[in-house]
Amino acid sequence: MGDRPLTPREVYRDPVYDGATDPNVVHDGESWCMLYTQRRATHPDPGDGVAWVHGSRIGVARSADGVAWEYAGTLEPASGGLVLHTGPPPEAVDSTFWAPEVIHDGERWHMYATEIDGVPTQWAGHDRRIVEYVSDDLARWTRRGALKLASTAVIDAAVARCPDGLWRLWYKDEAADSVTKVAASADLDAWREEGVAIGGRAHEGPFVFHLGGWWWMLTDEWRGMAVYRSVNALTWTRQGGVDDVILGEADARRLLQVGRHGAVAVVDGNAWLYYFTHPWWDAAELADGAESVDARFSTIHRVQLVVTGDVLTETKSFPTGQE
Repeated sequence: MGDRPLTPREVYRDPVYDGATDPNVVHDGESWCMLYTQRRATHPDPGDGVAWVHGSRIGVARSADGVAWEYAGTLEPASGGLVLHTGPPPEAVDSTFWAPEVIHDGERWHMYATEIDGVPTQWAGHDRRIVEYVSDDLARWTRRGALKLASTAVIDAAVARCPDGLWRLWYKDEAADSVTKVAASADLDAWREEGVAIGGRAHEGPFVFHLGGWWWMLTDEWRGMAVYRSVNALTWTRQGGVDDVILGEADARRLLQVGRHGAVAVVDGNAWLYYFTHPWWDAAELADGAESVDARFSTIHRVQLVVTGDVLTETKSFPTGQE
């Protein structure tokens, strides 16, 4: 970790395995809390194939200002749920946790995490499910159970309360060519499927938020983020053409700063997108397991989003003072 230079807009690296991805950022009234997928990028012996992407825990970091982050530990399986362990995860693991989505319903926290049994060495051939947990303090989580959704190959939950008063959960359905589907609930308990929200080109990591009078959805197309706009969070229009994305180009240093699966925190009218990238990834490698540790290495970045009229764009600021 120490031999790799700071990358533009970078705000966090996982100090255990250098594999922080899929960040979700919330504020608990005292400080900022980041929950993320702790991939095992630098694990000395993670297993074959894509086992390093599996076997992951949910990492936790804290910040006073949303820019300078300190590692707080991992959420570890415990009786009835998950508990924050202030240290590194066990070196040997037998389960996989991905992509935590955390919301507050006005009374308590809800987390929707992807769970996979075991530590698969391949992408396909095993069930994936979205599981709900609840907490009062972001440290001790009670497991409520897996959601009944469209298939047994669902990942990457995003949850928001929509203008019609219903909660909606958007997710990637890998059994349906990896598009975004949506389910609705009046009480975060019983969910009703509503079909495909975003179709077309395969993608993952949906995130929904409200800014500048519009509802927005970001999706990860593995080459940058597609942007969708809505007046009601029900019907979505893509910003630009079918190939248009934000955070889709290499920066001047020729580091691959392609924006991947992230989440937006809106604070005092300012929208901060936290996302991950593989700064030294040759895109041809990851599908084969990314043998190079440099290719596996990932970092969390932050950029401000702004709305001008009906267009969402990222600023060119570098919050950590990088040039």
